[in-house]
Amino acid sequence: MIRASAYPDGVLHLEFTIEPFVEGRPGPHVTQAIAAVEALGPAVEIGPFGSGCDVAADRLPDVLAAIGREAFAHGATHVSLHVSTPDPETRS
Repeated sequence: MIRASAYPDGVLHLEFTIEPFVEGRPGPHVTQAIAAVEALGPAVEIGPFGSGCDVAADRLPDVLAAIGREAFAHGATHVSLHVSTPDPETRS
């Protein structure tokens, strides 16, 4: 079990890339995964090489499961996930 108190503000930063990805034309494997994350609360920032969001540590398992479930259900061939503590210099 992930303990939220172990992280600053109980928040982790998640970056994810879902492939295949065509810049400017994300398919349903990307859009549905992002929609599933946002339905759980985190706002997703879509970038040129992947997407990211800040997630309450205790919600991380649900968010990771939603990404995998929706991405692969809609045709993803590869999902990369990277979780880290947020950089306090860049947090607002």
